[in-house]
Amino acid sequence: MRKVDVGIGYRIQKYRERIGLKQEELAEKVDLSCNYLSAIEREVKTPKLDTLIRIINALGVSADTIMVDVIDAGVSVQCTQLEKRLEKLPIKEKNKVLHILDTIIEELEK
Repeated sequence: MRKVDVGIGYRIQKYRERIGLKQEELAEKVDLSCNYLSAIEREVKTPKLDTLIRIINALGVSADTIMVDVIDAGVSVQCTQLEKRLEKLPIKEKNKVLHILDTIIEELEK
C-alpha cells in the first residue's frame, strides 16, 4: 500500500495513471529510463527542473497541480481543486462532505 503523504512523485504517478499511460510510455515520451521515472514516482529521486517540465507537459497538467505540496500557494490550488470536485457531487453527498469537514474544523479550533 502507498504512503499517505503525497509529493511530486506520487502526483506524477497519479496523473500518469489517470490519462492511461504506462510508466514505460511516459518514460519514452520524456526521454527517461523507466528506472529513473520509477525512482521519481517512488520519491527516491527528485527530477531536475527541465525533466520536471518535460514530465508535466507530457501529462498535460499544470505545474501547480504537480507541486501542490511543495509550493506555499499549493494549498489554495488544492482547495480550488477540491471545490470543483465537490461541486460535481449530488447534493446529498455534498452535504455529507461539508458536515465532515465542519466537524474536523471544529475539532481543530478547540
